[in-house]
Amino acid sequence: MAILNREEYIEQIYFFRNMRERIAAGMATQDVLERIDQEILSTTKLPMAIQFLATEVKDSGLLSAGFGRLPHYFTPFQAFIVRSSENEHLKFSIDMGLNILEKLAIFMSGEHTPCGLFVFQFETLARNRLGYEEGVHAMAQDAMYSEDWRQFIRFVEKQIGLVEFAELVYLRSDFYVKTQQRSNAEYVPPVAPLFGEKEGKIARANIGRDPFFLFAALQRQLGYPEVPRTKPKDEQKEVLTNLQLKLRDMDTRIKLLEAEVRGNIDLEKFGKPDILAQFPPKFPEDDDD
Repeated sequence: MAILNREEYIEQIYFFRNMRERIAAGMATQDVLERIDQEILSTTKLPMAIQFLATEVKDSGLLSAGFGRLPHYFTPFQAFIVRSSENEHLKFSIDMGLNILEKLAIFMSGEHTPCGLFVFQFETLARNRLGYEEGVHAMAQDAMYSEDWRQFIRFVEKQIGLVEFAELVYLRSDFYVKTQQRSNAEYVPPVAPLFGEKEGKIARANIGRDPFFLFAALQRQLGYPEVPRTKPKDEQKEVLTNLQLKLRDMDTRIKLLEAEVRGNIDLEKFGKPDILAQFPPKFPEDDDD
């Protein structure tokens, strides 16, 4: 497929964001698809793509089936992300998948580069543990990449686990070439560099460190797109809430004991349990029945 026009990516941002929000609010995927196409700019191809997705979801029950059958509009990597969100063996939700697609569309609607796209896609695979074989294969099919890039991506797939990611970036950068030419003016790289001098410097500084430090540095220094992260549960807030409930329960028990010791216990002060609130009060005449 060819790279889409900017207006297509802008409408994709709206589509992925609103679909994610509506599913999170409890709407069924099919219901979202059957309505949201009317909200999309009609001069784009996205409304037709959404209608096709709605039909595929109705027939197969899988959103990824439609993405896979629209390779002229959605990229193989987009289809891979949706397919991964439907994989029961992966801890990867549809909410996270649509969030990633939204951020990817934001990147593509602006000043996008093969370097930025490659790092974003690779970090997505690493951070969410989606598996490299299928994911990298999907990456290589993107129209953004030249043949040199595709060969590099296939090389990276074979070297994962053997060579650090930072080293792979550094060795294919302008900075590495300039470093070699300082000691050998006649040095000619066997393959064309793909990353710039700044990327090379940052990669070299991160060799031997966690690759996520490299991703973060590229985002801070060069404005590379950030991959969404799963928000951890606020365990401290949950613990505090439980402690407050226990303290309130203990306070009630202490008041009951104090009243019992004084001999003036009045249960009405402590209210009626919720389970008994639905029953009317008992009157003396009820005993005569």
